[in-house]
Amino acid sequence: MTYRQRVHRSSMIICTIFLLLAFLLFMIGIADAARIKEMAYINGARSNQLIGYGLVTGLSGTGDKSNTIFTNQSLANMLETMGIRVDPRSTKVNNIAAVMVTANLQPFARTGSRIDVTVSSIGDAKSIEGGVLVATPLKGVDGAVYAIAQGPIVVGGFLAGGQGASVQKNHTTVGRIASGATIEREVPSEEYKGDEIMIALKMPDFTNARRIVERINDTFSAVAYARDAGTINVKIPTDMRQNPVRFVSIVENLDIKADSLGKIVVDEKTGTVVIGENVRISTVVISHGNISVQIKEDARVSQPMPFSEGRTVTTPDTQIKVREDKGKFYLLQSGITLRELVNALNATGISTRDVITILQTIKASGALFAELEVI
Repeated sequence: MTYRQRVHRSSMIICTIFLLLAFLLFMIGIADAARIKEMAYINGARSNQLIGYGLVTGLSGTGDKSNTIFTNQSLANMLETMGIRVDPRSTKVNNIAAVMVTANLQPFARTGSRIDVTVSSIGDAKSIEGGVLVATPLKGVDGAVYAIAQGPIVVGGFLAGGQGASVQKNHTTVGRIASGATIEREVPSEEYKGDEIMIALKMPDFTNARRIVERINDTFSAVAYARDAGTINVKIPTDMRQNPVRFVSIVENLDIKADSLGKIVVDEKTGTVVIGENVRISTVVISHGNISVQIKEDARVSQPMPFSEGRTVTTPDTQIKVREDKGKFYLLQSGITLRELVNALNATGISTRDVITILQTIKASGALFAELEVI
């Protein structure tokens, strides 16, 4: 390889390194940013929850038992609307199940559009696999019917077995129907008329409201102002009032470096701990020692000699073992970062549930500057 070729190769390597660094910096900037459309609702555009009660038919003997009164009553009522009168007390079928049907009605959804629904059993059915949901009205909180759901249910699992054993995969009493509901009524939404739109933050925060206002005003000159921590009013520029959809599209795609509250979420049921980035701890010393207690119950039986008139005597025997691990002291300096906090907790070699106890104790001591939420 000649000298010129070596210089050219070195130049290519240096250019590649600079491009990779630039790309990494760009990706870091994107990772720290969030779009306004993920942080807020515009003009109150949000989804609405729908719920309904219905019946699933066609089950292979895995439906509600005959003593489930409301299922039999619902079947009798449905048959009566078709001109067939039956006594619900004498109805004995196990191929139907009573279910609750839920769905989310997205904003700006129009009549005739279709949405997904979730079907869940409320009786003692073993499985709704292979069932078909009969036409079920879905209502909003105002009691009005907004959609009708019907169709075959897809369950991500199965249940099979006999008298002595059974095999089950995943949850078989909850399923989904893709595009299973047809919208019959539209949710009234505020039209983009006039010269102003409103942005409502999903999680009100003064810092985020200020940053959104500054970002919008950097793009459009002095059109936004914050009313409070959760509401921002934005005036539509004169030259874009004939096309407000384009203006809203530009606004909702603006990137904001979102600020978050220092928070730790703990799920004691599963032992899951999620620690936010802005969590800070003042100087504190931690010592944690495990105590394990083992209790073993046994019985000593003393039998009499053969042909004697004695009787068998049973004496309880309880063995108790207590083991306590030696505790070590760990010093956490004030203002440590999230990485340092995680490394310090990992260095103790304790379990996740012990971490939960330590975090609760640090919070009780006043050294944890974050919100601790236990769910």
